[in-house]
Amino acid sequence: MFIIRMGIPEMQNLWKKLQKGHRDGENSKKDEELYLKWGNALKKLTNDPYYPGLHTHEIEPLSKRYGVKVWESYLENKTSKARRMFWVYGPNNNEITIIGLEPHPEDKKNGAYNRIKLSDLPN
Repeated sequence: MFIIRMGIPEMQNLWKKLQKGHRDGENSKKDEELYLKWGNALKKLTNDPYYPGLHTHEIEPLSKRYGVKVWESYLENKTSKARRMFWVYGPNNNEITIIGLEPHPEDKKNGAYNRIKLSDLPN
Protein backbone atom coordinates (compact mmCIF):
# COMPACT_ATOMS: atom_id res chain seq x y z
CA MET A 1 0.00 0.00 0.00
CA PHE A 2 1.07 3.54 -0.74
CA ILE A 3 0.45 6.77 1.12
CA ILE A 4 -0.90 9.42 -1.24
CA ARG A 5 0.40 12.97 -0.89
CA MET A 6 -0.68 16.02 -2.82
CA GLY A 7 1.81 18.23 -4.65
CA ILE A 8 2.02 21.78 -3.42
CA PRO A 9 0.40 24.21 -3.68
CA GLU A 10 -1.96 23.42 -6.56
CA MET A 11 -2.91 19.80 -5.92
CA GLN A 12 -3.09 20.26 -2.16
CA ASN A 13 -5.36 23.30 -2.50
CA LEU A 14 -7.62 21.69 -5.10
CA TRP A 15 -8.06 18.46 -3.11
CA LYS A 16 -8.85 20.37 0.11
CA LYS A 17 -11.38 22.56 -1.76
CA LEU A 18 -13.12 19.52 -3.25
CA GLN A 19 -13.15 17.67 0.09
CA LYS A 20 -14.65 20.65 1.91
CA GLY A 21 -17.25 21.19 -0.81
CA HIS A 22 -18.21 17.52 -0.64
CA ARG A 23 -18.51 17.55 3.16
CA ASP A 24 -20.51 20.77 3.16
CA GLY A 25 -22.66 19.84 0.15
CA GLU A 26 -21.42 22.93 -1.70
CA ASN A 27 -19.64 21.40 -4.70
CA SER A 28 -21.02 22.20 -8.12
CA LYS A 29 -22.11 19.18 -10.13
CA LYS A 30 -18.85 19.35 -12.09
CA ASP A 31 -16.70 19.61 -8.93
CA GLU A 32 -18.56 16.73 -7.25
CA GLU A 33 -18.03 14.56 -10.32
CA LEU A 34 -14.31 15.39 -10.26
CA TYR A 35 -14.10 14.67 -6.52
CA LEU A 36 -15.74 11.25 -6.90
CA LYS A 37 -13.71 10.19 -9.96
CA TRP A 38 -10.46 11.45 -8.47
CA GLY A 39 -11.21 9.80 -5.12
CA ASN A 40 -11.92 6.50 -6.86
CA ALA A 41 -8.65 6.71 -8.82
CA LEU A 42 -6.72 7.57 -5.64
CA LYS A 43 -8.11 4.48 -3.87
CA LYS A 44 -6.97 2.28 -6.75
CA LEU A 45 -3.59 4.00 -6.89
CA THR A 46 -3.08 3.45 -3.14
CA ASN A 47 -3.50 -0.30 -3.51
CA ASP A 48 -1.96 -0.88 -6.94
CA PRO A 49 -0.49 1.89 -9.13
CA TYR A 50 -0.79 -0.49 -12.09
CA TYR A 51 -4.44 -1.36 -11.57
CA PRO A 52 -5.64 -2.10 -15.13
CA GLY A 53 -8.36 0.57 -15.16
CA LEU A 54 -5.83 3.30 -14.37
CA HIS A 55 -3.82 2.58 -17.54
CA THR A 56 -0.70 3.85 -15.75
CA HIS A 57 2.29 4.66 -17.93
CA GLU A 58 5.37 6.86 -17.83
CA ILE A 59 5.30 10.16 -19.71
CA GLU A 60 8.87 10.45 -20.99
CA PRO A 61 8.75 14.14 -22.02
CA LEU A 62 7.71 15.07 -18.45
CA SER A 63 10.23 12.68 -16.89
CA LYS A 64 13.00 14.33 -18.91
CA ARG A 65 11.84 17.84 -18.04
CA TYR A 66 11.51 17.20 -14.28
CA GLY A 67 14.40 14.75 -13.83
CA VAL A 68 12.22 12.11 -12.15
CA LYS A 69 9.90 9.49 -13.63
CA VAL A 70 6.47 11.07 -14.09
CA TRP A 71 3.54 8.69 -14.42
CA GLU A 72 0.08 9.26 -15.87
CA SER A 73 -3.05 7.45 -14.72
CA TYR A 74 -6.59 7.80 -16.03
CA LEU A 75 -9.44 9.34 -14.07
CA GLU A 76 -11.74 8.71 -17.00
CA ASN A 77 -11.50 7.37 -20.51
CA LYS A 78 -13.31 7.54 -23.83
CA THR A 79 -14.72 10.98 -23.19
CA SER A 80 -13.83 14.35 -24.63
CA LYS A 81 -10.88 15.85 -22.74
CA ALA A 82 -10.69 12.87 -20.38
CA ARG A 83 -8.82 13.87 -17.22
CA ARG A 84 -5.44 12.44 -16.36
CA MET A 85 -3.60 12.36 -13.04
CA PHE A 86 0.17 12.86 -13.08
CA TRP A 87 2.24 11.52 -10.21
CA VAL A 88 5.67 10.48 -8.99
CA TYR A 89 6.94 8.00 -6.43
CA GLY A 90 8.14 9.66 -3.22
CA PRO A 91 9.39 11.73 -1.63
CA ASN A 92 9.64 8.84 0.89
CA ASN A 93 9.37 5.07 0.48
CA ASN A 94 5.81 3.82 -0.07
CA GLU A 95 4.60 7.31 -0.99
CA ILE A 96 3.08 8.63 -4.20
CA THR A 97 2.72 12.36 -4.79
CA ILE A 98 0.05 13.69 -7.12
CA ILE A 99 1.62 16.52 -9.09
CA GLY A 100 -0.92 17.25 -11.80
CA LEU A 101 -4.50 16.85 -12.92
CA GLU A 102 -5.12 17.78 -16.53
CA PRO A 103 -7.31 16.95 -19.50
CA HIS A 104 -5.61 14.51 -21.82
CA PRO A 105 -3.31 16.46 -24.16
CA GLU A 106 -4.97 16.63 -27.56
CA ASP A 107 -1.91 16.09 -29.73
CA LYS A 108 1.10 14.33 -28.21
CA LYS A 109 3.15 14.88 -31.37
CA ASN A 110 3.10 18.67 -31.20
CA GLY A 111 4.56 19.13 -27.73
CA ALA A 112 1.27 18.91 -25.87
CA TYR A 113 3.05 17.69 -22.73
CA ASN A 114 5.19 20.86 -22.78
CA ARG A 115 2.07 22.83 -21.83
CA ILE A 116 1.44 20.78 -18.67
CA LYS A 117 2.54 22.48 -15.44
CA LEU A 118 3.10 20.25 -12.44
CA SER A 119 3.00 20.98 -8.71
CA ASP A 120 6.09 20.88 -6.51
CA LEU A 121 6.75 17.98 -4.19
CA PRO A 122 6.10 18.51 -0.47
CA ASN A 123 9.14 18.63 1.83
